[in-house]
Amino acid sequence: MNFFRSIFLRVRFFVVLAIIVATYITGFFNPGLEVAGHVLLLVFLVTTIADLLLLFSRSNAIEAKRTTPKRFSNGDANKVHIECTSDYPFQVSVSLIDEIPDQFQIRDFLITHTFKKQGKESFSYELTPTSRGEYHFGNINILVHSRIGFVSRKVVIHQPDMVPVYPSFIQMRKFEMYAMSNRLTDIGVKKIRRLGHTMEFDQIKEYVRGDDIRSINWKATARSQQLMVNQYQDERSQQIINVIDIGRVMKLPFDGLTLLEYAINTSLVISNIALLKEDKAGVFTFSNKDSLIIKPEKKRTHIRRIQEGLYNIDTNFMESDYERLMLNLRTHLNQRSLVLLYTNFETISSMERQLPYLQRIARDHLLVAIFFENTELTSLIQNDAENVDDVYVKTVAEKFGFEKKQIVKTLNRYGIQTILTPPKELSINAINKYLEMKSRGMI
Repeated sequence: MNFFRSIFLRVRFFVVLAIIVATYITGFFNPGLEVAGHVLLLVFLVTTIADLLLLFSRSNAIEAKRTTPKRFSNGDANKVHIECTSDYPFQVSVSLIDEIPDQFQIRDFLITHTFKKQGKESFSYELTPTSRGEYHFGNINILVHSRIGFVSRKVVIHQPDMVPVYPSFIQMRKFEMYAMSNRLTDIGVKKIRRLGHTMEFDQIKEYVRGDDIRSINWKATARSQQLMVNQYQDERSQQIINVIDIGRVMKLPFDGLTLLEYAINTSLVISNIALLKEDKAGVFTFSNKDSLIIKPEKKRTHIRRIQEGLYNIDTNFMESDYERLMLNLRTHLNQRSLVLLYTNFETISSMERQLPYLQRIARDHLLVAIFFENTELTSLIQNDAENVDDVYVKTVAEKFGFEKKQIVKTLNRYGIQTILTPPKELSINAINKYLEMKSRGMI
């Protein structure tokens, strides 16, 4: 309703003017209407002047202020608030246009509202960025109309603002909350059955129903005259390294985000959970030249350094050098680590070119190669073929899907762990793999 009202206010002036012009033209043929034309023109001029005086009588009658977060979370909905105040002693209609950063390409932004006298309103809208970097807001433009609606006043509120977009800290906090409350299973993280005592000794405590009877400490039981059990905790200070391929293969977009953005967001989540479990977290990137290297540490403040490092990386559209990656890992890692490698192999031949380097990395570390399902191909495979062209397209899609599965089998045959995942499920699947490796004592 407010939108149609704003359109009506814009055309009202021209409709009245057209009626007056038509009356004057008719007056040439019917002199009796000429007086009516003069009267209408006089009323029109008086009304227009009154409208001008009403709108422009106050210098700062409309104020607006935009409030944004200090930083945006990439791939998540971020709220922006605008507080608008009218100092007019009568009702006015307002059309508000905020100059949103160019990256969003939103060209139809409009907020319309009717303010009562000396009214105050708050508006909010959401923006979902799809890439990291600096996002610049411009001015707030306001068009004000009185009830007469012949004239509109434009008010420009100069409020330039820059908001940096960081890797998804909203997703990181969500997973952190579930991890701290032991509710990761609520969002799809699997419970892993622990095999044996691949854990560090923590303390001796009294036996309670449900404790593993294999953990009974008979010496402590004899001394205290009651059942005592050994309590264990996960082994700590293990090194978890997120290695991100920033070559051209990671520039593929899915559901608004590129594969690189998915990998960066997941690396931040995994690093945070690793630090919560008192493991050491680090991040490496690689392409055709040396890139980001953040050595693993276990300080909680280390997550800030990882976040700042991930904020600044981008793909250079070159083919990645896996030999350089192998040498960097050998140089900077002094103990066996869990290496989560985020990359993408579309064909078996592309994987086989890098296989010798992957094998060498797997000799020194527990390597998990993470690459992505092409969800567009999956939807093509699932669709029913209705004609010969559809059969051809579906056959080609199935061929590419089959190659992905062959890549998984080949890597597994050489002792390399794999995750083949849709981009949107990357975080859940990577966390599952990390917890599985940890619970099975593989690192």
